[in-house]
Amino acid sequence: MPFQFEEHDPETYRRKGRLISLAMAGQLIIFGLVFVQLLQAAFDGGFWLNVLGVVLGLVATSLVFAALRERPWMVEVRYAWQLKHHLSRVSGYLPALRRGMAEDNATALDLLAFYHQGMAQLAELNGRTLDDDAELLAEREVVRGGPPRARPARARRWPGPPRPRRRSAGGGVPGESGPGTELPLVASSRCHLPRLA
Repeated sequence: MPFQFEEHDPETYRRKGRLISLAMAGQLIIFGLVFVQLLQAAFDGGFWLNVLGVVLGLVATSLVFAALRERPWMVEVRYAWQLKHHLSRVSGYLPALRRGMAEDNATALDLLAFYHQGMAQLAELNGRTLDDDAELLAEREVVRGGPPRARPARARRWPGPPRPRRRSAGGGVPGESGPGTELPLVASSRCHLPRLA
């Protein structure tokens, strides 16, 4: 799924994010109380009916929110959620991407550039700075083509990001087979992320 960086006003995002969070919390409380009262009136009271009422309130809140998330006034918040989703997908591959960066793999550098640009934009939207993480800043400089680094003595072909490992019934990790994942990239601010199995 392609992702396009967009510019959004951080103040508008934070204001709408707070408003939506408060609205969802209030909606959950109201739906939870309504369902608990309805279940208590229909059946004799009990702890599990209270739990069921809260769960039904959560489901109702989620359904209302799912119906409203495509509205135009949700653009900034929806964009931040999509950005966080894509960054979390890339962050699962960071160790392999850093090894690829050390080997001057272009795909790894592109994905790390996307990751750092996305982290910077997310920090800006949230009103934070990334200046306190020296390791992250050093890696960002390398990705941007900063200070030269020593090339490995023997350049190896980077096979791509690792596939997620699944535990077998015996508790071990089954071996991985097959070629690396192909990561098609588009220049500038568009990035296609690998499809996770």
